[in-house]
Amino acid sequence: MQPRSDETDDNYVEYRKSILVYKIIFYVCAAIMLSITVYAIAESLREYLASGSVVIGEVLVNTEVPFKGFAKLVTYLMISSVVGWYCVTKIGREKTRNISARNRAILKLIALAIAVVALYELVYNFVVWNALMTADAISGIIRIDVLNIPYPNPKTPWSLVFATKMFLAAFVISAHAFYLMSRDERRAFDRLSK
Repeated sequence: MQPRSDETDDNYVEYRKSILVYKIIFYVCAAIMLSITVYAIAESLREYLASGSVVIGEVLVNTEVPFKGFAKLVTYLMISSVVGWYCVTKIGREKTRNISARNRAILKLIALAIAVVALYELVYNFVVWNALMTADAISGIIRIDVLNIPYPNPKTPWSLVFATKMFLAAFVISAHAFYLMSRDERRAFDRLSK
């Protein structure tokens, strides 16, 4: 939200302070995402070299920080992804408002496609996860966090907790991107029609 020329200097100072807060939070989120990703890759590589197989995202589901019983690394990754995205939209808002209509249409279609795919995957993973939990519960077994699906490649199954949380983050981010571009497009159209 770039202040208009008729706004006071105090408003501009407040605007700059808010942007600074968004930048700091973005860098914290980026550091969290990078740290978690490096850790996950290193641990997954170690597991693969030791056993010859790896479950995608399992290390992030099994690692709880700062102590056992607290939040999982996959939860921190999901939250920092969404919060980091929100900060990026606040920091770069003015720069994206002047995107041409053609480029905006392309970006909207990409965001919509990603949102649809992410929503499908989110629902699919929830259904599979629920079915596996129900089958286990009927057998008297409760093992929510260790369930995985050997699809699309049986040699590298995906943790359902990891897949569900990451596709939720992808859906929220892409749906938010689509919303922001549609809103800005609508505002530009309203200004032109007046």
